[in-house]
Amino acid sequence: MNKYLLFTPGPVNVAENVRMAICKEDICHREADFDHLLQSIENKLLKIFEIKNSADYRAVVITGSGTAANESILSSVVGNKNILIISNGEFGERLYNISNIHNKNTFLLEFTWGKSFDLGKIEAYLKKHKIDVVAMVHHETSSGMLNPLEKMGALSKENGALFIVDCVSSAGAEVIDMEKCHISFCSSSSSKAICSYSGLSFVVGKKEEFEKLKNLPVKTTYLNLYTFYDFIKNYSQTPNTPAVHLFYALEQALVNILTTGVYNHYVELKDKANFSREGMLNLGLKFLLDEKNMCSVLTTVHIPSHIDVTVFRQKLREKSIIIYEGKGCFKNKVFQVGNIGELSFANIQFFLDSLENVLLSFEDVKIKRTHLIKGNKPMVVLANATRKNALLPAAS
Repeated sequence: MNKYLLFTPGPVNVAENVRMAICKEDICHREADFDHLLQSIENKLLKIFEIKNSADYRAVVITGSGTAANESILSSVVGNKNILIISNGEFGERLYNISNIHNKNTFLLEFTWGKSFDLGKIEAYLKKHKIDVVAMVHHETSSGMLNPLEKMGALSKENGALFIVDCVSSAGAEVIDMEKCHISFCSSSSSKAICSYSGLSFVVGKKEEFEKLKNLPVKTTYLNLYTFYDFIKNYSQTPNTPAVHLFYALEQALVNILTTGVYNHYVELKDKANFSREGMLNLGLKFLLDEKNMCSVLTTVHIPSHIDVTVFRQKLREKSIIIYEGKGCFKNKVFQVGNIGELSFANIQFFLDSLENVLLSFEDVKIKRTHLIKGNKPMVVLANATRKNALLPAAS
């Protein structure tokens, strides 16, 4: 292989036309050329979200990662009101940490990493406390958990709370019905399932909610969400110098999705996830989550206890394959495999074949160690084993 295959939840391998788009001519961001580019991107983002009443929504683009978009929302929409962060992983905790810096009335309802929200507990909390804003992560990348949007949106609305969602790693991969789920603002990123380069993020929100931001206290200069809205509304501009060439790449990535068709794009990602997961199950591996709780972009896999994750990742890297390892309470216990970006089914099969070889190399070491320490009979691997690489006693 002459390139790394990024089996990660982002950044991703980009399409050749996205790679070429970043090399387009230099333009000034204060000229009509950029105005038209930004308008085109906004229109395409609203199409990606399949918003029926698109005239009621706007999308602003920020030069910065998905965290920048989240901080823009959290520092701009709360004012002096109460915000509740629902968390079941690293990125929910990050929302809390960001909000806690900007908003003195920030509260946290925390669930175990890799476990589903307890909706009854959330409902009870909202009825007991005065909460004005509810924030959560849709796809919690630290575990791969896909959290419920529609039910959380309904709970928020019933309790008179504004609902904001981190869709950084789910936008472009999962259906996000902002209207049906009562989402006022959501954030996402140019990379991940949008399949462009890292470095841009965006916020999609209701016009009426953007307008309300004008009267709220300004807590940050660069990331003030109302300023971004005001500039795109009145000037079709960004308030600060943008990463112009990344905008070209984002535009092309959005064209690619819309040309394929949003639904077809979702189906292809799900098919790739299923192909990857079936292959890993056939190697005897086990997943952290039930498949019904997984997003279409990422699979979190238990690492066999006798395998060192760092060595494991390095062996795959030597085959030009890059994967994630677990974080927080999952560190040294799991690895993560993404299936977004320019990864073909042939690439996924190459990954599965390489994964099998790497796993077998650890089995050989394990067998030798067991034989030397315990004096057991040598073992051999059943060559055609499926679901598990069955170990059989060697013939006498």
